[in-house]
Amino acid sequence: MSVASGRACPYQPYAMSTHNTTPPNAAPRSRLEPDDIGPLVERLRKGERRAIAQVITELERLSSAAPDLLKALQPHLGHALVAGFTGPPGAGKSTLVNAVIDHLRKQGRTVGVIAVDPSSPISGGAILGDRIRMTAALDDDGVFVRSLASRGYLGGLSPAAVRIIDAMDGAGFDIILLETVGTGQNEIDVAEVADIRIVMSAPGLGDDIQAMKSGLLEIADIMVVNKGDRPGAEQTMQQLLGALSIRATMSGKVPVLKTSAISGEGVPKLIEAIDAIGKTVAAKGAKDRRRRRARYLIARAAADLVAARIKAGGAGGLDPLADAVLSGTMSPDEAARSVLREAD
Repeated sequence: MSVASGRACPYQPYAMSTHNTTPPNAAPRSRLEPDDIGPLVERLRKGERRAIAQVITELERLSSAAPDLLKALQPHLGHALVAGFTGPPGAGKSTLVNAVIDHLRKQGRTVGVIAVDPSSPISGGAILGDRIRMTAALDDDGVFVRSLASRGYLGGLSPAAVRIIDAMDGAGFDIILLETVGTGQNEIDVAEVADIRIVMSAPGLGDDIQAMKSGLLEIADIMVVNKGDRPGAEQTMQQLLGALSIRATMSGKVPVLKTSAISGEGVPKLIEAIDAIGKTVAAKGAKDRRRRRARYLIARAAADLVAARIKAGGAGGLDPLADAVLSGTMSPDEAARSVLREAD
């Protein structure tokens, strides 16, 4: 398996003092010189794996070369379809993605995979175990897998995933599979990033619908009951169909499929459903879906900017604002706007 360490507006988080006098944090230094950018992108465009790995690494860490790399990639983006797999822990996301890779490769399609693993709250690192389970990618030059730590982001993704999407898109992969951290109902960043959202469940997870209700049901383009050979799979199917039927706008529009990632049962039908929705997505053009991912990056950048401002100022930096709120001379919203102005 070849494993190496996406778009939109690159940004650098700012660490600012309460008086907005501290300069922004410097980007990690890159070994790339400006004259290296063009040849490196050309090598990536030709599918050279080392070049793909190098570009992904630079973009993930937002090095000093990342802005120039993103700019050089822009004319080559918009080809790949991004299919996001999300759902609660234990649904078998990695195993199903592995089965999907296998079937796509049999069809002759090239596949990029971004597997997001949860980060340690202490070290910030991740086990990156998804790459171990994706055996279909072993020794296959038509598959490129990148494991990625969530780095504490709570939406099941990190902004680095979007930049890596751009790198894989620029490298010419036909489809990019994005596997998120096991999510709850509020962790739905995949809706902003993926072109097609596959929401997964499985029998035996306890309260099946509780894990799938609200947000996850609403973002689904395809519902999948994985581990379909287990007892209770049909009951879970009926629960999902019932939940969808309550939502009049969704009933009849969201296919509910049963799969077994181990045996491969139902995987061809899943790929057919992805392709059918993909045609509709492609007909709308690449600009809209790339704009959606850019909006996600901008929102995350703004949140990071404010978080860095608060962290740099410490509790003492916020005390005057807190006192103003307590005295009634300022509302919490006004205090928040003050923080935003100082982070500008």
